[in-house]
Amino acid sequence: MTENKKSWLTIACIWLLLLILATIRPLSLPDEGRYADIGRWMFLSGDWLVPRLNGIPFFHKPPLLYWLQAEVFSLMGVHVWTARLVTAVHALIMLSCVYLGVRHIQGDITARKVSMVLGSSVGFLIGGQYINHDFLVATWITVAIGLFAISLKDDDQPNALWARLGFVACGLGVLSKGLIGVVLPGMVMLPWVLMTGKTRQLIHFPWISGLLLLACTAMPWMLEAQRHYPEFFDYFIIGQHFSRFSGNQFNNQQAWWFYPGVIAIFMFPWVIFIAWNALQKLLVWRPFGDKGLTQRDPWTALAWIWLLMILLFFSLPTSKLMGYILPVIPPVALLAVYSWNQLTSQKKSAPFWFTGLCGLSMAFAIGGNFLARYNSLEDAALDTAQKLTCLSAPKDPVFVTGDYPFDVPFLANRSQALIVVENWDEARRNSGDNWRRVFFEGADFDPASGKVLQNPDVLQQSSSDVRWLITPAQFQLTPAMQTVWQIAFEEKAWKLWRSGPTPSDTGAAHCGPPRTNGKP
Repeated sequence: MTENKKSWLTIACIWLLLLILATIRPLSLPDEGRYADIGRWMFLSGDWLVPRLNGIPFFHKPPLLYWLQAEVFSLMGVHVWTARLVTAVHALIMLSCVYLGVRHIQGDITARKVSMVLGSSVGFLIGGQYINHDFLVATWITVAIGLFAISLKDDDQPNALWARLGFVACGLGVLSKGLIGVVLPGMVMLPWVLMTGKTRQLIHFPWISGLLLLACTAMPWMLEAQRHYPEFFDYFIIGQHFSRFSGNQFNNQQAWWFYPGVIAIFMFPWVIFIAWNALQKLLVWRPFGDKGLTQRDPWTALAWIWLLMILLFFSLPTSKLMGYILPVIPPVALLAVYSWNQLTSQKKSAPFWFTGLCGLSMAFAIGGNFLARYNSLEDAALDTAQKLTCLSAPKDPVFVTGDYPFDVPFLANRSQALIVVENWDEARRNSGDNWRRVFFEGADFDPASGKVLQNPDVLQQSSSDVRWLITPAQFQLTPAMQTVWQIAFEEKAWKLWRSGPTPSDTGAAHCGPPRTNGKP
């Protein structure tokens, strides 16, 4: 078998493992439930302009994830696994493009090693099947940096084709998660170009055609959204980009050292070899002696700049989530192989140990996936969604209060929006960065969709129609509500209540046993 075939077989096996792992976990809440259901709403409504959560506009993120999910749902049906397929395909794109880029510069064997390190990592095997925008933008940032770097490989003029494709990748990054899709590749490439003495090539860079391709890829959706909703620019660009980056009023406050720890988890055990090799280099470093790293090995320098610039960028805001740092896992994989080769160049057993460490990393990722499954089951409403599906009619109104069960609309595949009951006047005054704010801010764009946001007195009104109510398990109904609602089902985290005519037992008999720990 040729080295090339070995490499592609390795990539195929890694991706197959990722797809298998994607079938094991229930939806992780709230993120996966939220983003999967937005894609489902887009599929049901056919409205490709406005992402909607429970029928209410959701302009926190751009729509590429939802567009692709809607297409997948139309072809393969609405399932948890198909919702994860969009992220999984981006994982395959990242892995394949990293392999092709490294092979172009350093040959097939090194490229396969980098693919093995990246593909066996926690960051790749779990992040690459998690339903949110982070892996999508990480993929297009990786593709953009790789294309720009390869376009500048020669010392005369840049390769215009590769450069233009890099601008398209930036546009897809913007459609994935916003302005970081173009900002981060620029933050990486500019210092690398300056430090490697390639500034002359910038004169011949296809700026006009490239920026035009970027604008044609990223801007049409934003311009159309702004045309329909005049408040869109202020909300999406100012609020969801600049305010989130500079403000301290958002969730997930973490210290500056949060991301080095996340990288260590995502890329264990390879960060140990990177740190050890870097320490050895520092101990023998002569500031005014040898040529700098950017002159001796510009490609390793690119990986370091890539890692450090993005790490710095995401460490500045106080609000931090683990997935934000995913764009650095490709350069960490490159640095891991570089460090491994230098530390083990004289050891005949190095290939054996390299494979073993990839296996250790893979086992770590598989264990993390099962741990994530266990944690997700703690909050999931799997049985509640199942009971709601088999006991209710499609037109029955479903109320929720106390919290929002992000997975229920997706798992039950409800075509009607849930009626979300809260004291909305108080929520507008006091809500922080939470799901209530998401709903009432979205309803400001489309007041008609906001009619599903109702006040608590609606739950005290009796009705001759069958109605359903979902609450957290610890939620206590008021005495007035208890005269209207009867418990229909409960599981660890959620309760399902019923109001209306006494049901027959026929529907319940066909529901089957609970899938987890629920009880009627």
